[in-house]
Amino acid sequence: MVLTQFTDQEDRKTLKDFIPIPNIYAAGRLDRDSEGLLVLTNDGTLANKISSPKNKTNKTYWVQVEGQPSEADLDKLRNGVTLNDGPTVAAKVEQIQTPELWEGHRQLDSEQIFLPLGCQFLLQKAVIGKFVV
Repeated sequence: MVLTQFTDQEDRKTLKDFIPIPNIYAAGRLDRDSEGLLVLTNDGTLANKISSPKNKTNKTYWVQVEGQPSEADLDKLRNGVTLNDGPTVAAKVEQIQTPELWEGHRQLDSEQIFLPLGCQFLLQKAVIGKFVV
């Protein structure tokens, strides 16, 4: 597992261990137990446009859950859930057919945002603004 940042106070593996290019930065991040699109750039303006919440760059995530969530479960996400540090914004949620890319991936333990659904999940960031996996 690699942290999607270039520095770490706990001396864990980070992007700098794999990307020997100076002045490259991650525009945003991926959670430790997720995978997907991460934009690396040397353009500070682009990095800010992508990662600053005030710019409201849309991000799309594909989430594979164990079992079949009900509409009531999805409505919890659509209305926003409360995390330890406060409520999330309402999410646009829709069910899709399972794409082939899920083959061979392991299920991950539920993180805070999926605890209200009581399920396990696999999270993959698929779209950041105009960047698509």
